[in-house]
Amino acid sequence: CQRKTEMEQAHTRLIAQLKERIAAPDNTPLYLKFAETVKNAVRSGVLAHGNILPGERDLSQLAGVSRITVRKAMQALEEAGVVTRARGYGTQINNIFEYSLKEARGFSQQVVLRGKTPNTLWVNKRIVKCPEEIARHLSLAPESDVFLLKRIRYVDDDAVSIEESWVPVGLIPNPDDIGVSLYDYFRSQNIFPQRTRSRVSARMPDSEFQAHIKMDDKIPVLVIKQVALDQQQRPIEYSISYCRSDLYVFVCEE
Repeated sequence: CQRKTEMEQAHTRLIAQLKERIAAPDNTPLYLKFAETVKNAVRSGVLAHGNILPGERDLSQLAGVSRITVRKAMQALEEAGVVTRARGYGTQINNIFEYSLKEARGFSQQVVLRGKTPNTLWVNKRIVKCPEEIARHLSLAPESDVFLLKRIRYVDDDAVSIEESWVPVGLIPNPDDIGVSLYDYFRSQNIFPQRTRSRVSARMPDSEFQAHIKMDDKIPVLVIKQVALDQQQRPIEYSISYCRSDLYVFVCEE
């Protein structure tokens, strides 16, 4: 009963936001205004994961737009992974996490800023010899000692990615002091990540990924290779993240 009340309150707020955006005097197509408003409601936490939206007809009447507009907006939202539509079940909000490739804020801070709860399950924190390719990204000699940090990332209790980070040993006096966030640990050591360089590709999930994160083996995994630089433009971390493409949206904006 409480969940139903919360959902109704969320819908009331959404409709108010839709009316305000649709009435705005600009030339953006109505269906894009509608889709944009739903996306923003998800980002801000107005619409939570699992929320079932009102039907097409109800949304049309409540927001004062045509059913065609609503249908086109829902198609756009489904293609973006924001909602899932199923006959007989309605339109459900997905647990999408939008991650900025431009900001050097780190995973945990970005999760918190989007009104969600981060968590980390550490798989290992150990010293290894740095492979040649990774050493090049970190401006180190090959076979230098680095920490290899491997963890599974969670957003609101959903496992969303596996991350491996290579960090020069001199930057981590005590790996046991690293909690949920590596970047928070960096800042505690007066190391301030300023910017990142990222490359994004895709591949199908392998057995190791499936062993940690259960998902449909027909859904690709996004592979994010990233170098983080500090305020002196010094490489402080090279990371490879394997992310669920059905839960992540990566954004890079100027």
